[in-house]
Amino acid sequence: MPKAVQFDSYGGVDVLEVRDVPRPVPEAGEVLVEVRAAGINPSEAVIRSGALADQFPATFPSGQGSDLAGVVAELGSGVGDFAVGDEVIGFSMRRSSHAEYVAVPANQLTAKPSEVPWEVAGSLFVAGATAYAAVRAVRLVPGETVAIAGAAGGVGSIAVQLARRAGATVLGIAGPSNDAWLANHGAVPINYGDDLPARLRAARRVSPNLIRISNLRENSATRHSRAPLRPGTISFWKSLEKECERKATARL
Repeated sequence: MPKAVQFDSYGGVDVLEVRDVPRPVPEAGEVLVEVRAAGINPSEAVIRSGALADQFPATFPSGQGSDLAGVVAELGSGVGDFAVGDEVIGFSMRRSSHAEYVAVPANQLTAKPSEVPWEVAGSLFVAGATAYAAVRAVRLVPGETVAIAGAAGGVGSIAVQLARRAGATVLGIAGPSNDAWLANHGAVPINYGDDLPARLRAARRVSPNLIRISNLRENSATRHSRAPLRPGTISFWKSLEKECERKATARL
């Protein structure tokens, strides 16, 4: 029988078990994926701990994981965009990607580029889609400057590259250990610290059109993606300044 990671109660990694489960049968509009790689996002570990039980209750036995990459093993009726043997990346809304087989709606999958290794593809979808939504929401044009907090994180690192691709100057806010990576990807490294607001003010003088993409570990990017409006640079600058001051105070 296929195997899957499941848990029967909230807790740490000790509640996880690898179990034999029936092979899923794809329903209409679904694709059965033989999983080659799967990831886990920080929020999913928090859900497993029970800290968000009021907002995202688990139904036991619960699976784990959203991100996945694999090979199409079977098609449900009505699926015409994929064929058995296709390599795909995607996500499961059922928190069930840590399994040998996962049935996923076809609209939650896309083709895996052949040059992307499995271990990268298996952790790409959620972070990549969030970064894409955030950058799309601010509608960058060449010549603008964007400040990205958490620029070396899973979402932020992708947002940096997408913003550079759009022709923007990127101020990548991160720790000093990430300076080389940010510079190599065309961003201006700006470190957290007590004088961060002042250094960002100086950067704003270079380009008055400074746009903020907030701390991407929060869910603001998802909210922006529902209503992709052009944010006001003044209000965004003030909120970025407050965020920088809060982070600096937290490090004292």
